[in-house]
This record gives sequence, structure tokens and C-alpha cells, in this order.
Amino acid sequence: MAARSAISPQIEPMKRYLLQFAHEHFDFRVQEIKSILSLIGCQATLKESDLNDGSPFMELELASDTVAKALMQRTVLSKRLYEFWEEGTSVSDVSTKIRQLPKDMIEPYTSESNSFRIVVETFNKKLSSGEKISRIEKLTETGSIFRGPINLNCPDYSFHLLEFYHNDATSQPASEPSKIYFGRWIADGQRARIQQYHLQKRHFIANTSMDACLSMVMANFGQIKDNDFVFDPFVGSGSLLVACAHYGAYVAGTDIDFLLLHAKAKPSRAKQKARSQDESVRSNLQQYGFESKYIDVLVADASHHKMWREGCQFDAIITDPPYGIRESAAKIANVQDAKVITLEEGAQRYPQKAQYQLGDIFKDLLNFAAKYLNKGGRLVYWLPIYKPDYQESNIPQHPCLEVESNCEQPLSTTISRRLITMVKIREFEGPESDREQKASIAVDHYQCETFRQKYFRATETETQEKKESDTLSSGKNHS
Repeated sequence: MAARSAISPQIEPMKRYLLQFAHEHFDFRVQEIKSILSLIGCQATLKESDLNDGSPFMELELASDTVAKALMQRTVLSKRLYEFWEEGTSVSDVSTKIRQLPKDMIEPYTSESNSFRIVVETFNKKLSSGEKISRIEKLTETGSIFRGPINLNCPDYSFHLLEFYHNDATSQPASEPSKIYFGRWIADGQRARIQQYHLQKRHFIANTSMDACLSMVMANFGQIKDNDFVFDPFVGSGSLLVACAHYGAYVAGTDIDFLLLHAKAKPSRAKQKARSQDESVRSNLQQYGFESKYIDVLVADASHHKMWREGCQFDAIITDPPYGIRESAAKIANVQDAKVITLEEGAQRYPQKAQYQLGDIFKDLLNFAAKYLNKGGRLVYWLPIYKPDYQESNIPQHPCLEVESNCEQPLSTTISRRLITMVKIREFEGPESDREQKASIAVDHYQCETFRQKYFRATETETQEKKESDTLSSGKNHS
């Protein structure tokens, strides 16, 4: 596949917009926006400080509504985007300010021939219908900028009044808004895709199937686009392939689990006694009309790179390696004995497996990416972390790859996983035996203790702390 071509940045006057994020995956939201903007080749200015006090609203500058709509066609962590008209601390303040806006900015949307509606939304506080109506009346009273007819069902233009109430966990919610925004609706994000691809509706799932939202976030971090060739070396039930195929990529993968890929493994759904024979990664892609994007999935050991011919190149590698908790981290013990053999009595003998250390998994993954990714291609993968021991030097490195982003998803008070995105910045040169061409980990997070051991130690500690807290609370109540 051809390497990604650079897109020249646009040089146009910038317009103010307001982005409303969904209230989840906080550490991923801004990076998803940056990745999408980089993919579509557009300049932007993001005011990230807007999010510091827990607000879901962030101001940004973009070249045009066209760029804004292209952004919203990809993001799954954003709810809506508005052309940013004004802000204030009260409805009266905002109403006064929008009357002073330049005519050439507002008249195309507020003339007598254009129907409109005003939607009132709040964050961290609920308003009654009467309170919302009083705000709308304040904005549309005599002398307002709105001259067209009101149409609540299908207006020409929709305007939103957005109120943010700061909620400090140590005190009561604020009675007055910290900030009020007003803007013209431009586009919704792709939140509906989460339900469209929800695992409950999926034909084939496994114990560790990636949920639809994070699968699409990973595809966005990988900047997947039409006709890319994407590979997942730990494919499982193919959730990541579905997300990448949604964005137009051709997909392939490998997995060491013969029984899972052949629908012979124990079912993952409650009350299901046996898997259907047609359960497969391919059937998942068929379910969504993406079969034409399916290349193949092989039963193979991701640690053995010599199975790939020289020159095989991928545009992105998107994967979730096994952590050794719900799925074992294993590799083929003997490469010479790697085939499934059918015995005389009809039973099948599978290759013997050996434990695959997490540190080795990630180094092998980076070595594979350095050799088989196109220059400019992206490697996106999850790194499980025991937070008390974590440091930046735990992130695997390779001279051909550069870390673009490192985002955290907390799973408990002590356990999290980090979504690492790396970009291939130079071609792989020299033999694999060359130390200078190999991946390394400055401080191996799992050298002295496996993630499984860290995980269960953390779980036991949290359980004990909860028991002590409950006992102490019970004692206070009795006294």
C-alpha cells in the first residue's frame, strides 16, 4: 500500500466554534479531535483550558462550517458542535451581547424568511420546563435579533443556550451557572454509532471484545481512512476490525486461539451453551455489510514475524494485546511444532504453548510495527498499568517509532490502561539482530511481577480497604 501523503494545511480566516463533549473517557476527548483534524488536514486552535473545571464545553477555531462538519462526521466522544456566538454569566448578559453582534454574521440566520428554534441545555443541573421557557422568552423578547417564525420540529436553524454549573464534589452544586454559551447548531457527533455497533447486537463476541465506543476511538487515533490496510495481531472476535472497516479500511488479523476463531471455544454470552458454527470475525463484518473489506484472519502466533513476506506493508496496526487476566498471554513453545495435527482416532492435537511475558509482547509488537508499517503509519495499542508503579519510562520505545499520544483509562483506584499511539517516522533498516533496530523498555513495568499478580494484589487491597471502611461506618452508625 502507498505511504500516506502529506496534506497541505489550509490558510483561511478562522471562525469560533464550541464543542460539547460527551461525559466519558475524559483523557481521550481532545486527542480524538486532534487526530481527526490531522487526518482531514485542517488547522485548528483548541482552547483546552476550558475543560479544566469539569466543563464539557471547549472553544475552538476552525476554517469553515465544512471543516466543522467533517470533524463531526468522525468523532464519537463529542455530542454537538456550534458556531460560537456569545458567552456570559447570565441569560440577560448573553441576550444583550448577541444583539450587538455584526449584522453580516447573524442576518443570514435570523431574517424573517428563516424559521428557528432555541434549545436550552444544562450541565450539572436540571431545569424545569417553565425555567427553560422563561430563558427562551428572554432571548426572543421585543427587540431581539430573531425575526423569523418559530418552528420546533424542523426549523431552518437551531440555536442552543448552554448553561454550565460547576459541581465541586466537596460542596453543594452551584445555584448559578459558571458560564452560559449561545451558538448556532452545526452538526452532531457520531454517538449513535455506539448503539449501532454495540456488542449486545454483535453476532460473534469473546471475553475481551472491545466495546464499540473505544474501538472507534482507536480507529480515529489510528487515522483510518478509505482503502487503508489495517492489521490486528491479537484479533480475538474482531471488534477493532469492524471499527476500521466502518471507516473504509481493508482489514486482516491473527490470533493464537484456534478454538475461538473456529467457534469451538466456550461461549461468552450468559446462558449460551455452545457457539454457533457460523460465529466468526468474518460473520461480524458481514453483519454490518463490510464483507468486501475483509481480507482474512489467520490462526497464528503474533510473536513469529518470519511468517510474513518481505515488503508486506500496513497503513495501521490497531490492537489490544492480552493482559493475562481474562485471556492468557501465550505463544507457541516450539515453532517447528506449530501445526494442528489430526490424530488417527479423529481427535486434534494443538501446538504446545508457553507463557508470553507482557514486556516481550510489547517489544515484539513494536518490532513488528517498525518493520511492516508504512512510513507515517500508526500503531495504536493498550498498555495495562499498575498506577502506583507507573512512570513514563515504562512506555516501550523503538528508534523507528515516535509516541504521538498517551491517554489513560482508569479502571480502578490502582489499575488503569493507557492507549498508546505511535507513528512510524523512518524506515526499518538492517537485520533484526541489530540491537539498534530493536524495541526496548527503559523500566519494564512487569519485570519483577506480572500484571496478573499486580492486578489481583490491587483487587485484594481494595476489597480489604472497603471492608474496613464499611466496618468503621457501621460502628459509627451504631454509636
